[in-house]
Amino acid sequence: MEYSSDDIAAAGSLQFSTYIHVSMATFWIYDYACSLHEEWTFLLGSRWSKVKGLYIVTRYLPFILLTINLYLSFTPNDDPGRCSVFDDIDSGIGIVSVIFSEFFFILRTYALWNKNRILLAAMLFTFFTFVGASIGIAFATIAPAVMATSAIPGITGCYRSSSNLPLLAPILLLSVFELGLMILTLIRAIQSWRVNSSRLYVVLVNHNIFYYACGLLFSVTNIFTLLLLQYSYHTLLYDLQFMILAILATRMHLHLWQMNQHAHCSSAIVRIPMFDISSVNFTA
Repeated sequence: MEYSSDDIAAAGSLQFSTYIHVSMATFWIYDYACSLHEEWTFLLGSRWSKVKGLYIVTRYLPFILLTINLYLSFTPNDDPGRCSVFDDIDSGIGIVSVIFSEFFFILRTYALWNKNRILLAAMLFTFFTFVGASIGIAFATIAPAVMATSAIPGITGCYRSSSNLPLLAPILLLSVFELGLMILTLIRAIQSWRVNSSRLYVVLVNHNIFYYACGLLFSVTNIFTLLLLQYSYHTLLYDLQFMILAILATRMHLHLWQMNQHAHCSSAIVRIPMFDISSVNFTA
C-alpha cells in the first residue's frame, strides 16, 4: 500500500516526537537521581512552609506530564476522542506547572524589592490576569481541535491537525510577564549593586536573570515552531519548556537553601530563613 507524502511526514513527526519525549523522561530521571541526596536533605531538614509545599508540587508535576506524554506516544490511539482528552489534561498540567514555577520568581522579585507590597499586588494581579487569559485561550482552542493519528500502521501517537496559531497568545503573555520580571530584577540590581554585595543577593539576581533568559529563549523557539512547522512538530517543545522551567525553579531554590544553611552554620550574623523566601534579608 502506498502512502502520500503527508502521511509519511506526519508519521515521521510522531516518531520524532516519541524520541523527544523519551529523551525528556531520561533527562528528568537523571536530574532527579543526581539531586536525590540534596533534595531529601532539604525535604527532611527544612521546616514545613508554603514555599516548601510549592517546591514539592513544582518538582513532581513534570513526572505526571512526562507519564502522559509517554502514554500518548506508545499507546495506539485509534480513538481521537480519547487522544483529545489526554491532550487537554496534558495542557492543563503544563499550565499549572508554569504557574508554580513562575510563582517562585514572583516571591524572589518581591524579596529583592524589600517586600514591597504594592509591587507584590501589581505582580500578582498581572500574573493571574495573564493566567486567566492563557487558560481561556488555550482551552477555547483545544476544545474544537481536530486530533489526527498516523495512517501508517505501527506508528503510535496523535497530534492536532487544526491550526495552533491561537496558542501563540499564552506564549506571548508568558514572555511579556517574564520580561517584566527581568526588568524589575535588573532595575533592582542596578540600584543596589554598590550598596549590597552579599553573595546570596548576587546569586539570587543571577538565578533570576538566567531563569528569565531560558524562559524567553524557549518562548521564542515555540513561537517559531508554531509558525513554521507542521504536524506534531509545532507543539513539540511546549512540554520541554514546562519541564525545564520546573527543574530550574526547584534547583535554584535548593541551591539558595543550601547557601543559606552554609551561611547560617559559618556565621551567626547572616540569617536568611529560606522556609519563607519573601522574608529574605540581603543586607548582610
